[in-house]
Amino acid sequence: MLPAPSNSIPLFRAAGIQVSLHWWWFVVALIEISYRRGAYTSVAWNVAEYLALFVIVLLHEFGHALACRQTGGQADHIVLWPFGGVAFVKPPQRPGAQLWSIAAGPLVNVLLVPVLSGLIWARMRLGWGAGDADYAHFLLATWWINVGLLLFNIMPVYPLDGGQIVRSLLWFVFGRARSLYIASVIGFIGVAALLVLAILRMDLWLGLIVIFIGQQCVHGYRQAQALRLLEKLPRHAGFACPTCQQPPPSGAIWLCPACGHRFDAFLTRGICPHCQTPLATIPCVDCGAQHPIDRWDSAAAGGKSPVIDI
Repeated sequence: MLPAPSNSIPLFRAAGIQVSLHWWWFVVALIEISYRRGAYTSVAWNVAEYLALFVIVLLHEFGHALACRQTGGQADHIVLWPFGGVAFVKPPQRPGAQLWSIAAGPLVNVLLVPVLSGLIWARMRLGWGAGDADYAHFLLATWWINVGLLLFNIMPVYPLDGGQIVRSLLWFVFGRARSLYIASVIGFIGVAALLVLAILRMDLWLGLIVIFIGQQCVHGYRQAQALRLLEKLPRHAGFACPTCQQPPPSGAIWLCPACGHRFDAFLTRGICPHCQTPLATIPCVDCGAQHPIDRWDSAAAGGKSPVIDI
């Protein structure tokens, strides 16, 4: 299960993105810092190393969030927690938009490699902090942390970045549902291999991460099944999404926010038949964009509705 922003402590806001820290972070931080206490002459360096880990993770997540915004998607919250970080992003339902939103995260780690390598070079060649063994160890540890996160994240195991990149590439060929189905199946194979590795190494932390990845992989598989069922539904001929131009499927898909019943919003023109609550906007199941019912009418007719900024 992903960490909920409601269970996190707000830290700061940057570029319109709220950064929060899950309370479990403090528990795991205390354990990790205590476990590696002998690596430095002062525990302050252990704290610095752990903070460096999450600075790298935070930059990685900002890569996802800012790239998502470049594609026209939504990204307004990042949560740091013991398993790393989660950027709550909602890119447009297009393979190119999904691909850039995901690939930008590992790209940040790639860009950090020469930066950290330059600091190591400056220490060795220019003598910047050459007399401090703790500083030398800290730089090397931070370099490996960044490279390790990069290599782990680009493994083609859904829902890791590598698995989602594979899914986005498959989307160009197989479509949204089948690409997610294939990526999930590949993910199950990867989870099994990682679980065996965790058992052989007796690595509890890796085992916990694999369990989390497996849960998300199951969620992706179920989502793929739901998308495949949606693709088989008949479509309303008299409506079209203004964003992606796809006609909406027929069926009780849309949820009433007032009474919780599902209904076909296009049979009732967006009015819940159970409680008569009108939907201000109707989300498109294909691209995720939300529009009032009259915009769906005008899009089907080929017209354009004016956009007025106040």
